[in-house]
Amino acid sequence: MKELETLQEKAEKVRFILLDVDGILTDGRIIIDSNGNELKAFHVHDGHGIYLLKRSGIEVGIISGRYSKSVEYRAKELKIEEVHQGIHDKVGVYINIKSRYNLSDEQFAFMGDDLIDIPLLQTVGFSATASDAIEEVRDTSDMVTKKRGGDGAVREVIDFILKMKGKS
Repeated sequence: MKELETLQEKAEKVRFILLDVDGILTDGRIIIDSNGNELKAFHVHDGHGIYLLKRSGIEVGIISGRYSKSVEYRAKELKIEEVHQGIHDKVGVYINIKSRYNLSDEQFAFMGDDLIDIPLLQTVGFSATASDAIEEVRDTSDMVTKKRGGDGAVREVIDFILKMKGKS
């Protein structure tokens, strides 16, 4: 984790958090059953953290490089309206979201874990990743969680942001 004071200042400005799925909201494994159905496991602590964020007035969105019906279902369950799957130009989608919500880069946080995420991690005001992300992403991110992706890493970032904003 980089200098705490800088992180605190960045976290205080966050009004919207965007999340990758595989390796962030999940552990990155893709499980396919004998019928070809893709299964993903989401951590309940991350889900409750998303609820807490939304209750405190912070928006949440998903930008994933892959498409999965299970992500659609989980996002609907968590009342996440901004869900973008099968996206390879995450910055392009981000620019559209930023424009529609009339927010600045510094008001966004993003969590990603792989090379495709680096351009967006370098664009937003607060970037974070899980402890098991690839090295290049860990080196790029403002905050690296103690927890692994899919094991409460999202909740760790959410709790930090809410605490820094005085909303925990």
